[in-house]
Amino acid sequence: MKEKLTTLGQWLLLGSVVGVLCGTASALFLWLLELATNFRTGHETIVFALPVAGLALGWVMERFGQSIKAGNNLVINTIHDDGPEIPLRMAPMVLAGTVITHLFGGSAGREGTAVQMGASLTDWVSHRLGVNAAVRRQLLAAGVAGGFGSVFGTPIAGAVFGLEFVVLGRLEYRALVPALVASVVGDLTTRFLGILHTPYPPSPIVPLNLLLLSKWIVFAAAIALATTSFIELTHFIKKRGEALRLPLRMALGGVAVIVLWKLVGTSDYLGLGVPMIVRSFSDPSLPAFAFALKIVFTAITVGSGFVGGEVTPLFFVGAALGSLLARMLGIPIELGAGVGLAAVFAAASNTPLALSIMALELLGAGVFPHVAIVCVLAYLFTGHRSIYPSQRLSFGKLGGSVDSKKQLRDQP
Repeated sequence: MKEKLTTLGQWLLLGSVVGVLCGTASALFLWLLELATNFRTGHETIVFALPVAGLALGWVMERFGQSIKAGNNLVINTIHDDGPEIPLRMAPMVLAGTVITHLFGGSAGREGTAVQMGASLTDWVSHRLGVNAAVRRQLLAAGVAGGFGSVFGTPIAGAVFGLEFVVLGRLEYRALVPALVASVVGDLTTRFLGILHTPYPPSPIVPLNLLLLSKWIVFAAAIALATTSFIELTHFIKKRGEALRLPLRMALGGVAVIVLWKLVGTSDYLGLGVPMIVRSFSDPSLPAFAFALKIVFTAITVGSGFVGGEVTPLFFVGAALGSLLARMLGIPIELGAGVGLAAVFAAASNTPLALSIMALELLGAGVFPHVAIVCVLAYLFTGHRSIYPSQRLSFGKLGGSVDSKKQLRDQP
């Protein structure tokens, strides 16, 4: 009993330290991101400088960021392989890079930045404390959880995400306690520092029946198709760009974003796109092609090398597509937008449990069980694809064991 209490006390202490670090980093990041977004909104001509920003940012990343260029995949590989210490400079570099991306109009998210900041800060603590490899892995999972939970204001989803996103088919339950503590403390820290998260309208309570279930199957298939399109397009752009040096690749990506921006004639698809996400829950006149445009804007931005994550743009894709499908299938628009918001990222990251819980935290109990059904179906329909190609396979999605060292980029 004494040994168990000592272990619990250790995890409460270490998880709290990780949570405070992650929450503070997320608060700073979200504050700077809001300043950058507000400035761009008021001075939209700055978007024309996106290629120049890409050129400069690409040079910095090429010169000083070679050891961290793998991003979230570096975090995943380090957790699996007990690799070298994640460089501490990852935290300030991805923070600055993501803010610059958004300042000049790139379409990117924020989860990648939060996860990478959390992991690099946590690994720095792990090495200063001299913990063993097993404890280090659990602390890294806690850092991922603390970053994710604090940046979105969803502490329970953050904890599950930290356990779920590393290996497809297995939850890292050994890290459950530190991940939960880090995510909850991280969220409390971010809120204590005055950060307010975007509120979403609560989902209506709609009873599940056979007719609605059949609609959700069609809904999930469409979600999986959109998710697959985003993953394949992003990987295609990255692959094609490998022949170019990073600064040139990012500059060309910036030019492409500007051309698209002028062609569509609106700034709705730049940056995070939060106003359009909120609009998806209530506006039946939302353009039917909104989700497709956001896929293209984001795939170009991320695929060409700009810094940032994919979550919020994929929330945009899912909410907009969910809104459209809800209108077509006779589902309440608020429910369709909410289910879609969670399901696209659940399928793209292979984290259906975390995103089902996230939907519950963001949208209320009315979204269950609908979101869980669609997240799992979309996850299955998407196949062995991922926005994190270094994810490992523990079991195939339809059952059967596989080589535990197999990564998703090796799968058909």
